Formats: sequence, C-alpha cells, structure tokens
Amino acid sequence: MLNIRDLKIDAAATLGSKKLLVDVVPVYEYKDNQRMDKVVAYRYVVALPERAFEKIGVRIDGPQLIDTPDGFVEVTFHGLELTAYESGGKVNIIAKATGISLANTKH
Repeated sequence: MLNIRDLKIDAAATLGSKKLLVDVVPVYEYKDNQRMDKVVAYRYVVALPERAFEKIGVRIDGPQLIDTPDGFVEVTFHGLELTAYESGGKVNIIAKATGISLANTKH
C-alpha cells in the first residue's frame, strides 16, 4: 500500500526559485527520547519570497556548511528533497539536502 512518505514533492515548484537563508540551527542526536550533546546535522532556515516569505528548515547532515547570516543571503541547495508526513491528523513537509552554497558562487 502506498504511504504518504513515499510521495516525492517537486521542490522547485513548491518552494520557488529563490531561497533566502535567515538562520542556521544545530540538530542534536537523540537516544531513548533524550537529547545528547552531539550535533549530527544543521537545519538551514530559509524564507521563500515566492511563497509570501513562508519559512522552511532544510536539514543537512554533518558539519555546518554556512554561517548564520547577518540579515539574509540567497542560497542554493544541492540534492534538495521534500517529503510529506502525517502527524496528529495534519500533513507536514520536511526538507533535506546534501549541500548548500551561496547563490552567487559556483559549486
């Protein structure tokens, strides 16, 4: 049976072409519902101008790749994937990527 987590959402059509990085937040490891001290990933929070500046956090496993900007900077994600999941009767979207770079630089 098809599961909602099996859906692959078109990231470009959903988020728009421009993504403005506004914050970088560490993601900690959890064991037995307890937060550990180890940082396992970072969530890059972007504002979406083509979506009334709604925000979404994009998780990238590993070390921090870009510092928190003073204001905002335009970024490009590499390997960006959006997935839907259901929780408490509500459908939510999670985002993950393999990399991030400033939009005006070559990668």
